[in-house]
Amino acid sequence: MEKFGSKFGTGFQTKILSALLSDMVFSRQIFDILKPQYFDSEASEWLCKTILTYIDTYESKPTLDVLKTKIAPIERDILKSSVIDTLKQVWRDLESDDLDYVKEETLNFCTNQSLKQAILESIPLLEQGKYDKIKSTIDTAMKAGQPTDVGHEYKLMITQRYDELARSPVPTGWDVIDEITQGGFGMGELIIFAAPPGIGKSWSLVNVASNAVKNGKIVVYYTLELSEAMVGQRFDSVFTGIPIANLKYNMEEVERVVGSLRGDLVIKGFNSGTAGINALKAHIDRMALQGKKPDVIVVDYADLLKGSAKEKRHEVLEELVVDLRGMAGEYGVPLYTASQINRAGSEQDVITGTSIAGSFSKLMTADFVVSLSRKIDDKLAGTGRWHVIKNRFGPDGMTFPSKANFSNGQILIYNDNSVDGQNTQKEMKNGESLVRKNLLQKYKEVKGDIGF
Repeated sequence: MEKFGSKFGTGFQTKILSALLSDMVFSRQIFDILKPQYFDSEASEWLCKTILTYIDTYESKPTLDVLKTKIAPIERDILKSSVIDTLKQVWRDLESDDLDYVKEETLNFCTNQSLKQAILESIPLLEQGKYDKIKSTIDTAMKAGQPTDVGHEYKLMITQRYDELARSPVPTGWDVIDEITQGGFGMGELIIFAAPPGIGKSWSLVNVASNAVKNGKIVVYYTLELSEAMVGQRFDSVFTGIPIANLKYNMEEVERVVGSLRGDLVIKGFNSGTAGINALKAHIDRMALQGKKPDVIVVDYADLLKGSAKEKRHEVLEELVVDLRGMAGEYGVPLYTASQINRAGSEQDVITGTSIAGSFSKLMTADFVVSLSRKIDDKLAGTGRWHVIKNRFGPDGMTFPSKANFSNGQILIYNDNSVDGQNTQKEMKNGESLVRKNLLQKYKEVKGDIGF
């Protein structure tokens, strides 16, 4: 029997085990043709057999705790030590960027081995003239490792397609947004917040993530700009209502509120431009293995992800948004991200789709796109405008007044016909008056300084 060592090194074989633990689709696809004996080391062979047996029994991937439990009864100290060392490396490789390549090459190897074995088994059948049996054997080998899901079988899956339409949406916490999106956002949906720099994209993402945690969901928040600690403080502020500047003086209240939350939150930071989609997937898979599979994913923000160096920036952004949409579908969760508005858009009262960097592809790919506009007068009044650019789940094109208190990060969005909405619109006009007063005051001060 040919082994992986004839083609792949030790490090590659370790990554095969990482792929089994990180991708259930791959594990199912290769289950029938991956033989533990293909591995060179006894430790890798033992781990492969244990992982495949667990998947076959429970239809899920074993967690780290499960594997530790399986390792404990090993009687041979040398084997146990080797298995532990190999598992440590497997765990480190869960975040490797080349796992897709590893999976493809492993499938090819195992498929070829299956076909080779079928040919060898056909030799005596040829001598016996059992041609139908030869064809059946070869056909079975040719099908080995192929995806088993043929798609939605229309006649047979009537009930299932209505179950699929039950999106299990996670509310945003903003009633007006939840109303026009049939309860929030659900499985495989991509939501984009678009705004100029310094307007509140990240705070908006923190708000929706906070509401998901309050609703008992597990949220992973990827920050590509701010530090993990800074983002954590923003969550503390939103959860407690305490301004960020005062949090350190109210630690008991922060601990009380955070300790009472129904859900859970993981904040993971990457430097801008250093993490791609595969790095995020590897981290999510690692969370899942530790029993913390996320219900909501937040990426702050898409424009700062690593893309192909060979492509132009707008092409990179297009690819990244498509990949994020695919990632949301792969994990069956809503995925929130943000995008930058171009310079012309930052001057608009209401920001439309043409102002979003790489707008066409993003609009085509995303399920929901909303822009946030806050001009100078809005900043003075603590107001803003949310304009729904795209909405697969209901109406779009409307603009909602908003209040934003960035001392504690709390953002409110209103229907423009509601009492709060009308009051907020009045405050917007007051902001315009404040701007005029400030400009007049500055003019008088300058006029006085030059002696007029």
